[in-house]
Amino acid sequence: MKYNIKIPEPVNDIIHKLEENGHEAYIVGGCVRDSIIGNEPNDYDICTSAMPEEVMSVFEKKFVIPTGLKHGTVTIVIDGNNYEVTTFRIDGEYSDNRHPDNVEFTRNITEDLKRRDFTMNAIAYSDSEGLIDPFNGIDDIGHGVVRCVGNPDERFSEDALRILRAIRFAAQLDFEIESGTEKSIHKLPHLLRNVSVERINSEFCKIAVSNCFAESVRQFQDVFEIFIPELRGLSGFEQKNPYHEFDVLEHILHAVKKCPSDEITTRLAVFFHDFGKPHCCQEDADGTRHFRGHGKVSAEMADEIMRRMKFDNRTRSDVTELVLYHDSQLTVSRKQIKRWLNRIGEQQFRRLVDVKAGDTRGQKENNDDDERLLIIPDILMTADEILREQECFQMKDLAVNGRDLIEAGFVPGKELGDILKKLLNMVIDGKIENDRDKLMRYAITHKTD
Repeated sequence: MKYNIKIPEPVNDIIHKLEENGHEAYIVGGCVRDSIIGNEPNDYDICTSAMPEEVMSVFEKKFVIPTGLKHGTVTIVIDGNNYEVTTFRIDGEYSDNRHPDNVEFTRNITEDLKRRDFTMNAIAYSDSEGLIDPFNGIDDIGHGVVRCVGNPDERFSEDALRILRAIRFAAQLDFEIESGTEKSIHKLPHLLRNVSVERINSEFCKIAVSNCFAESVRQFQDVFEIFIPELRGLSGFEQKNPYHEFDVLEHILHAVKKCPSDEITTRLAVFFHDFGKPHCCQEDADGTRHFRGHGKVSAEMADEIMRRMKFDNRTRSDVTELVLYHDSQLTVSRKQIKRWLNRIGEQQFRRLVDVKAGDTRGQKENNDDDERLLIIPDILMTADEILREQECFQMKDLAVNGRDLIEAGFVPGKELGDILKKLLNMVIDGKIENDRDKLMRYAITHKTD
């Protein structure tokens, strides 16, 4: 099969310039893989037989940055864009399952490809040489297989993050992990303890927004437990009530699978929404279980996990808020929707609807006729109307403000805040129009209330 691999002009210019000076040069790794699959590459990695000093000499008339000479990387700046060029390498010994203690350079492209993680990433290409694929990565891409280059135990021991990268590639591309590679993943998950949480977080988030997030956790629970040990208490914890067919973990995974959003905040909220259930379980005499207050406990657990995994404050705050409110009832009531918009804002309200949709669909195998799901279109339509018609649901929408009330004799402080809140609540409840004169008249009349 012929693959149409189109290299951007600046990248090709760098490759041709190196070739004109007697060196080999190729694009390599993810950009080649994505081109073969038919996806647009995000960036282009260039590798060459030239030593870093030779690369700098070839491009002496360009702006060249010695980015990482120790690791063989030079950055060439063309029209304000950076292009990294790295010398063919053979990694030395590893002591921390993350980075090689030393790097050796080679003039042989096959030796360089041999040190890469997976066969689909161990392919190089140039217009002059075509595809260089010594480990049959093209076949593995064609068959939808993630396979380590060489011995998987060695590849994962060199850099343990490759364990999560294998799971991530399988999840993103809907590939299968080759049996020997999978066996090694289950054998060596403990090596991830030597990897920084920032690197783990990055891979975890990419898995979380993939279509195969649920399947990934189910297949590799032992891996995810390394950095989210709270998963252990969920698997096999039966819910024993008429609303749920599955144990807590299976319910969560079904909810994730059926969540209508692939946005990271929403996905994480669905994932964490019931983590607190085993800690809130109460059982009736007949064996029926209840989980009162599990939203609050789950939110606290999500907050702790996300702090540990060093999520940014905004994402952590938004996720824990959604987890806290995920068990609240949503109705088509205009008044209630306005209160939700006031409490958490439009974006979070739409996320909450998606969280509840995933939660409800994930309670039973076939739950699409649940009334809570059937009213969702009406809830969203009502919210759209409220927003489109700019109805009042927050303080800034009120036809009066604190300055108006101070001029009418109100003292800044609690009294002023209380009357503004009261006016907003009355407008939301439809007890008074959002009209300046009417609001002022009511506030002055009830000033001593």
